[in-house]
Order: sequence, then structure tokens, then C-alpha cells
Amino acid sequence: MNYVTPDLCDAYPDLIDVVEPMFVNFGGKESFGGEIVTIKCFEDNSLVREEVDKPGQGKVLVVDAGGSHRCAMLGDMLAEKAQKNGWEGILMYGCIRDVDVIAQLDLGVQALGSHPMKSVKKGIGEYQIPVTFGGVVFAPGDYIYADNNGVIVSPEPLEMPED
Repeated sequence: MNYVTPDLCDAYPDLIDVVEPMFVNFGGKESFGGEIVTIKCFEDNSLVREEVDKPGQGKVLVVDAGGSHRCAMLGDMLAEKAQKNGWEGILMYGCIRDVDVIAQLDLGVQALGSHPMKSVKKGIGEYQIPVTFGGVVFAPGDYIYADNNGVIVSPEPLEMPED
């Protein structure tokens, strides 16, 4: 589905929270949305690797990577796994790499920027906990919608308004 965040903001002003502008759209899907699945990790993408191996239909992976600009937390191989397993998108509060490949995938990906260095793999992180960044709390089971205009969060699924 194609989501337009300004239209959702107009239709549901009392229901949504708007994330502070900071994300760049890197994925082949410029618009994506779905149920939030969270991971909190810092410079270790082990849990991201585990999660994209699972079915993700109707879901968006929200990764609180602490806003790190010292390594990439997602690359082409993990993004390809996410696409293969049906994930709608990934919101990375950190950096990604392999941006040219990721831009060709049918996957929504927004991140703070790109970095060529991969992360460490120590298996450290937390799964399915509320995470906060950009002035918004991302709770597992809530819903996220993202496009080139921005990112919004809602406690319930939103329908695109009729024209």
C-alpha cells in the first residue's frame, strides 16, 4: 500500500505522533507502514540478523541503534533477507551500508545515514521493548508509517483517507 504521511496527519491529528525529521529514505519502497517490532542494540546487529530471518508480513522493524554513526547496522544481505521474508520496512536509528543495492529492493528502509564499516556480532541487544528517539516512543504492537515526508506512529492501524 502507498501511504502519504501528510494525509494521515490530516485525517488522524489526535492519534498520531510525528518523529522529528532526521531520516533519509534509502529503500526501493518510498512509502511503507505496518506493525512495529523493536530491537534496541548498539553497534551490534546480531538481533537484526535474527529478526529479518523471521516472517515479517505487515510489520516494520524499528531498530534503536543509539543514533550511532560509527558503523552500519544493516547491509544488502540482511535487507535482502528482510525483503524475502515479507517485511514492509526497516527504520534504523543508526546507519546502513550497501545503499545502491538497498535502493533496488522492494523494501522500505529509512536510516540516519550510510557508513561503510560493518557492526560487531556479539549477540547483545534487547527485543520487543519500547524504544524512544526522535521525540516519539515506538512500542511493539503500535503502527508506523513512513514516506519521503516523514515518519509517524499510531497506537492503532490507520487507513488512507478517501480523496
